[in-house]
Amino acid sequence: MDELPIGRRVAYWRSRRKLSQQVFADRLGKSKSWVDKVERGVRRLDKFSVLHEIADILEIDVQLLLGKDPERRTDGMSFIDQVEVEEIRAALERYDAMSAYFAGAPCPPPLADMTKAVNHAWLTYQYGRYGLLTRALPKLLRDAQAADAGCTGDQAQEAAHLLGQAYQIASSVLRRIGEGELAWLAADRATAVAQRANDPLLAGIATSRVCNALVAMGRPRPALELNVNIANLLAPDTGKVTPENLSVFGTLLLQAVMAAARLGDSATVDDLLTGAQEAATELGGDHNHYWTSFGPTNIELHRAAAAVELGDGGRAVLIHQRLPEPAFNALLPERRAHHLLDLARAYAQVGEVGPAGEMLLRADRLSPSEIRCRPIAHEVMADVLRRTRGAPTSHLAELAEQMGVGV
Repeated sequence: MDELPIGRRVAYWRSRRKLSQQVFADRLGKSKSWVDKVERGVRRLDKFSVLHEIADILEIDVQLLLGKDPERRTDGMSFIDQVEVEEIRAALERYDAMSAYFAGAPCPPPLADMTKAVNHAWLTYQYGRYGLLTRALPKLLRDAQAADAGCTGDQAQEAAHLLGQAYQIASSVLRRIGEGELAWLAADRATAVAQRANDPLLAGIATSRVCNALVAMGRPRPALELNVNIANLLAPDTGKVTPENLSVFGTLLLQAVMAAARLGDSATVDDLLTGAQEAATELGGDHNHYWTSFGPTNIELHRAAAAVELGDGGRAVLIHQRLPEPAFNALLPERRAHHLLDLARAYAQVGEVGPAGEMLLRADRLSPSEIRCRPIAHEVMADVLRRTRGAPTSHLAELAEQMGVGV
């Protein structure tokens, strides 16, 4: 972007804001021809008052128009466009089903198209592309809500299932970027829709998203209790075990592990890990049923993450060192980058800031969003910089600058 002429940058951000040239011109009090000439570089933008007015309308920092880096934010959001987060909020605040009840539903989008869009969004999340996902989520949520409101008969449950997944995706990415209350709202919506979808396993996974949001908001106790209660209700019956059931059951236990670790309850952590390990052993390998990435390898990642939460970074490092490398490398980027961030925290806990910085760099190479978007990653980076003797390596310093983190 920095190498583009200023007119091209205006066109780019106007397009990102979904404004036509005419609408943009009307808001500026200019003609459509004036906007077109600016974007093609025929007319110069040399008045700061006009530049600031354009930046206000496009809801961006004026320095982006000038081809300079804007002042970095230090709240974990520098890699995410806050305007798009607000668009997600607006989509979550819609009540299409209620409007359809009173006024009738519009023609819903084709469910085949919705299925492809939801699957693509899951993959975008599991590949750790949070910026791309936040741009796509507002439309996905609106379309899924319209489908849920407009479908009847045999299609109603399928539409509800898709909407429930869309809410879960939104909850997951919102929690990662520090939007705990919005994550809770999306997850709460997911639990309600999953019940209409008549899928207990979808409802179970939606419950785990609620609990994740509760932990993010500093409420691990209710999260622990809810995860365990629903896991017990979904415990696989002898003779009726399915891979999907094992995956959802085990995932609920793993989320309960993290809530217990946040509470400092190591005994409960061990008990829950044992239950999850039994489910993973019966499952027989790493799978992605219901987009859970559940299996023996993910058990070890949570074992390490729980150790970090309990303040035992040394144990987390040992757990990582015994991980089978092929199994770890086979996991999706989000899972691996998340673990490397946990490992960076572990190394920092034991005073090894060099390896901690290296883990941040490795995670950034796998999934930049996992490091640049997450508030916890910013905290770890600041801690590493503060405790590094002498100047940090050039690569670490460059990443810190890109994150907007200073000592």
